[in-house]
Amino acid sequence: MDHNSNNSTRPTPQPASAPLPDARAATTPKRRSRWLGSTIAIALVAALAGGAWYLVQSKKTPAGMAGGAPGMGGPPGMGPGGMRAMAVTVGSAAAKRQTLPVTLTAMGTVVPTTTVTLTTQVSGILRDVLFTEGQMVKKGQKLAQIDPRPFEQALQQAKGQLARDQAQLDAARVTLKRYQTLWDQDSIARQDLDTQAALAKQLEGTVVADQAQVQTAQLNLGYASITSPIDGRIGLRTMDPGNYISAGGTTGIAVITKVAPIDVSFTVPQDHIPSVLGAQKADPRLPVAALDRAGSKTLAQGVFLTLDNLVDTATGTVKAKARFENTDGALFPNQFVNTRLTLKDESALVVPVTAIRTGGNGDFVYVINADRTVTQRTVIRGMSTVEWVAINSGLKEGELVVTEGADRLKDGAVVALQGDTPTQAHGASSGRRGAREGGPREGGGRRGNGEGRGANGATAPGAAAPGAAAPGTAAGNGAPAGGGGGGVAVEPNAGQPSAAAPAVNPEPPAAGNSGSGGSGGSSGSTPSSGSGQTAPAIKPEEAPKGMAPAATTVQPAQRANQ
Repeated sequence: MDHNSNNSTRPTPQPASAPLPDARAATTPKRRSRWLGSTIAIALVAALAGGAWYLVQSKKTPAGMAGGAPGMGGPPGMGPGGMRAMAVTVGSAAAKRQTLPVTLTAMGTVVPTTTVTLTTQVSGILRDVLFTEGQMVKKGQKLAQIDPRPFEQALQQAKGQLARDQAQLDAARVTLKRYQTLWDQDSIARQDLDTQAALAKQLEGTVVADQAQVQTAQLNLGYASITSPIDGRIGLRTMDPGNYISAGGTTGIAVITKVAPIDVSFTVPQDHIPSVLGAQKADPRLPVAALDRAGSKTLAQGVFLTLDNLVDTATGTVKAKARFENTDGALFPNQFVNTRLTLKDESALVVPVTAIRTGGNGDFVYVINADRTVTQRTVIRGMSTVEWVAINSGLKEGELVVTEGADRLKDGAVVALQGDTPTQAHGASSGRRGAREGGPREGGGRRGNGEGRGANGATAPGAAAPGAAAPGTAAGNGAPAGGGGGGVAVEPNAGQPSAAAPAVNPEPPAAGNSGSGGSGGSSGSTPSSGSGQTAPAIKPEEAPKGMAPAATTVQPAQRANQ
């Protein structure tokens, strides 16, 4: 059958825009098929790259931060759930009312009740040292021995002198008695009797002096043995045996301190003198605690003794003294300690000491609000202990304050308490809201103009330019369109394209995948069959207003003849 008979049997309307068959028509299908294949390959590579990028980004994005809106005051992907993740975890405590002791704290010094420098009252050679350095000694215990031989000789000499004078006194008394008898007989003169009586009195005085010399020699002999005058701890010795020791020396042999009981001397500010005196009248045995230098460990418990009788004008304080039993030896002489004098107990609103912060405007705390934000509030603190501090003003009972982690906070910051658990519903709703506001949409929108092109970018014959999509056409391969709903249908027969006519009534897609709408565009796809058949065309006069006339299709018989 020739070409004319074929045309008469199957007439094909030829629009004015259709190209006339000539010698160049034979090369057009080959050229178009090559361009179409290249476009499809590029589109597939781009689709694979985009899918890989999406998978990588979805793994990097945390679940609680996915789908945030860029326009919500944070970076893209940061929704309310992300803001909750940035909250600072802090420790907290509630302000409560409890009994707090009223105390005075001051630095003190441990003072022994008795201190003795062990010296000698006689001079001589130190023969023996009978104590160990640092030893606890008892009163009357022998500690050192001076060579006693010189003192023993002096004692013997004094005793001899006493015996001689005592014999003379006895002889004078016998003579005086005889003179008294003779005087009664008027045999002697009165002068002889008075002289003998005076001699007897003189010898009595000499004997008394000799007795004193004997006692002195005995005392010196006793001083040669050095004993402890008190109970206490003996220190380091300053003299070794064999050295000559002189009486009246200031250095001595060693120093003995009485350590049980022991006193602590401290100072009280002059403004607190009335409070201390009033408390002492109410309770004569005010408790006093001796603490270590850090103030964290109690060394001993004692009682308050007294205040001094004058105020030191240089420091504005008055000295005070407390006594401790110190049976365990916890307090050491001249040791520095912290003293805490308890005057009375009072009820006060207290918070932990760690909650108090100090700034340019004074003391303040961070108060935790109901919405888990913090507010900086100035407070006036009162008396305090190691763990608690009284708040005179600025807080109410039951309010939560930050005790840990306040260094990372500022006024209005969001916090999370240590006992809080994350709210899953809040994070999920935040993610869904972020996905609606800033995430990708699937299934197409409703505001598209129905125009687009397929992944291959091919156009039907008769189109204005290559790559431009015919209105209302559909992409037969189902690749998503970049800007509209439909694309160009491609027939699989012999690599020849066939232009699809606009669909009159949109129908559900056939077996082939239709092109999906882009951002905000509707799915304006047109079903196409897999066998290369196209949708029926409409006449130009039947096309809706604003629709371009349909392009013609090239029939298989025509392609065969060409």
